[in-house]
Amino acid sequence: MNAFCIKKHDLGSFHCLSFLKKTSPSSQLSVFVKFVLPPSKVYSSKHWVQQTHQRTLLHTQPPLVSKLQTRVISLAQAKMTFSDSVSAGNPQAAGTIYVQGVPTQETRLTLGGSLSVSPMAIGTWSWGDSKWGYTPEMFKDIAATWDTLQDTEVGINFFDTAEIYGKGESERIIGKFLKKSKEEGKILPVIATKFVPLPWRLRFPSSLLTSLKASMERLGVDVVDLYQIHGPISLRSIEVIADSLAEAVKLGIVKSVGVSNYSISELTRMHAALAKHGIQLASNQVEFSLLRRYPETSGLIAKCHELGVAVMSYSPLGMGRLTGKYNAENPPPSGRYFSDYPMEELAPLLSVMESIAKKHNKPMSAVALNYNICKGTIPLAGARNPQQARQNAQALGWRLSEEEIAELDGVARIGRTTLFWQHG
Repeated sequence: MNAFCIKKHDLGSFHCLSFLKKTSPSSQLSVFVKFVLPPSKVYSSKHWVQQTHQRTLLHTQPPLVSKLQTRVISLAQAKMTFSDSVSAGNPQAAGTIYVQGVPTQETRLTLGGSLSVSPMAIGTWSWGDSKWGYTPEMFKDIAATWDTLQDTEVGINFFDTAEIYGKGESERIIGKFLKKSKEEGKILPVIATKFVPLPWRLRFPSSLLTSLKASMERLGVDVVDLYQIHGPISLRSIEVIADSLAEAVKLGIVKSVGVSNYSISELTRMHAALAKHGIQLASNQVEFSLLRRYPETSGLIAKCHELGVAVMSYSPLGMGRLTGKYNAENPPPSGRYFSDYPMEELAPLLSVMESIAKKHNKPMSAVALNYNICKGTIPLAGARNPQQARQNAQALGWRLSEEEIAELDGVARIGRTTLFWQHG
């Protein structure tokens, strides 16, 4: 396989304006590297792929873990992590970065020392992005979803977006909602967005600050609650990026900063670099679910908690595969790359999930989200209509037992890292 070949798993969250296509002569594997770039930048991006190949570990598949081992790991970690859990009748204590005890609508976690957020969040990639089939006619349903999520009975006050979601349209939509909520005198939710450190964005801090201000304009805000680095793909050092994030904080236009898809070593470097500025790294957003336990089995989640970094888990529903909506006869639409296992291979897992869901009288999606919460993460679940929003909210108000978690661990997937995008 030549230096330009990157498997489709490496595409991550990149949404293309153009494609760079290469074929591996040895494997005849057609691959696509998707970038937000004009055609004139194709050469420089190809050079960057070569550089990345030379300095980054190859795509790896973590070793499989036996069912017995996963049960032992699960029970041991549950005992270690949640031994000080609060009782079911009491709300979450302030100042914690993951749920201890039963997550409720009143539960609030603290990110970066100042942001008070719900134990789960709403991912808004599908708001305005044609990859998810978005059309302007869907705006009304999404607006109703926003209103539903503001209800105290739902209890979700945390939204995650990015500059590249729908080429900025996701941020614009949220900006309209924020303006309306402000006019109505409502308490505004916490908004997180992301900067993509694309390889030709070499001038720091100017590249980051320019993108940040563009996001602020689309969102209609004077300060961003949580500003995240979307992936570990910059040609500049982690320390240079940390200095730029610190500059944004010192300018008063960002409250807290985070990263996404960072490995343990990358996370540790960013944490140390920010600490020199007196800034706490607030979060690391990684793919974690019953289809990708790698952040847990690799020790990444434990390391994040050790450093006081909250773990935000994207794709907690396996891009729809864990909702009960799809099966071998009715697979999810093509192009949903994260955890893209054939549905027939997931039958044992889905069977266990269905059994647990019936026991608790909850939808399967709530089981998947509650699992993520029990593992010490803040799941980011998508919702494009009020029904989906309320269904996701059913992950709150109860907690899987240690035995149920162990049973799910036994049929869950470990997953993989990728060369290009998912290091953590």
